[in-house]
Amino acid sequence: MTPITIEVHDTTASADAAQVDEGIGRFNDEAAPLHEVQSLACYARSGEGVLVGGAVGRLWGPACELLQLWVASEHRRCGHGRALMQAFEHAAAARGARSVHLETFSFQSPDFYRRLGYEPRYERRDFPHGIVKWHLLKRLEPDVTTEAEPGWAEP
Repeated sequence: MTPITIEVHDTTASADAAQVDEGIGRFNDEAAPLHEVQSLACYARSGEGVLVGGAVGRLWGPACELLQLWVASEHRRCGHGRALMQAFEHAAAARGARSVHLETFSFQSPDFYRRLGYEPRYERRDFPHGIVKWHLLKRLEPDVTTEAEPGWAEP
């Protein structure tokens, strides 16, 4: 076996990092049908058409993952986050999702998600400054206007 050297860098913005990303992408594509993953996004706009919030995620069979939820500071605590989440969940269910999962830090919105019916599945407490990262899950009711894809079973 040929000996190797290990380099340590303080940035991931490089051609090397891109090659690592491409390599893991190829590996993942060979191991799982990731071509089935679909994007899902819901956006909130003001009356003038300005973006004031969004819920961005992805679907893979019966599982949906919320990756980002954001509402502009001047539009928070007005129900827009709840409306975005309801639209996101409805759209996910209409596309066959039976659950939505997400991660959030303790300084973000774990209580907001709990009020929407998300249940904590696990937590990580090894972040600095007492910050906790929560993984939350919510089961969705099947959308009666669409049929579930054959072969998918609820976990």
